[in-house]
Amino acid sequence: RAPSTIGREVTAGGGRRRYRALKADDRAWARAARPKPWKLVSHPQLCRLVADKLLRRWSPQQIAGWLKATFPDDEDMQVSHESIYRTLFVQPRGALRRELTIYLRTGRALRRPKGVRLPDGRGARPGTLHISARPAEASDRAVPGHWEGDLVFGKGMSPVATLVERSTRFLMLVALPRGDHRADAVADALAAAITRLPSHLARSLTWDLGHEMAQHARFSAQTGVQVYFCDPKSPWQRGSNENT
Repeated sequence: RAPSTIGREVTAGGGRRRYRALKADDRAWARAARPKPWKLVSHPQLCRLVADKLLRRWSPQQIAGWLKATFPDDEDMQVSHESIYRTLFVQPRGALRRELTIYLRTGRALRRPKGVRLPDGRGARPGTLHISARPAEASDRAVPGHWEGDLVFGKGMSPVATLVERSTRFLMLVALPRGDHRADAVADALAAAITRLPSHLARSLTWDLGHEMAQHARFSAQTGVQVYFCDPKSPWQRGSNENT
């Protein structure tokens, strides 16, 4: 184990002079017991504070941060935002009322796992073209001018955009000003690089679903090059770029 892990364990058990392995083992088994009591059920005062903040339309993250800042030395008056969400949606007896879910920013009564696309279109990138719509000449590498792109991060999170031409495997490295990898900066930098090419060598660009390409329409407007997007978690669909 790492020294920091052992240090935290010893500190939690009373420090070097008071730590006893048998008692620490008993406490560890007690903490691991399931189901655990809900903190907002066993601490009514904390529950009332959380409910009051929810009525004021504070987010669970804001509430958790405020509690930690207001009661830094009292763990009984602190709760994580995940516990607040879980208590709202699972509804143990004596905890937060389900009606409080209407005061959440989304107003929904069910929580969705992170990364799940919402059915109403929120979180989706408008106007995207799937890789399946890419011209056949790009797929069979018969004609040059079809590129694959990605970002590579170096030391200190210094990003460089990479562009690999599918037919010739020619590689272009595109520097991002001041390491800015926001979508608008990436779109402008890629456009400046692509527009230096002859028009017959700039036909399409394939990218993953990273946020850095959220301004793909801006890039296409500047270059006339259409952007196609891979499936989630499918780097093999940009094999030329990945292998390079």
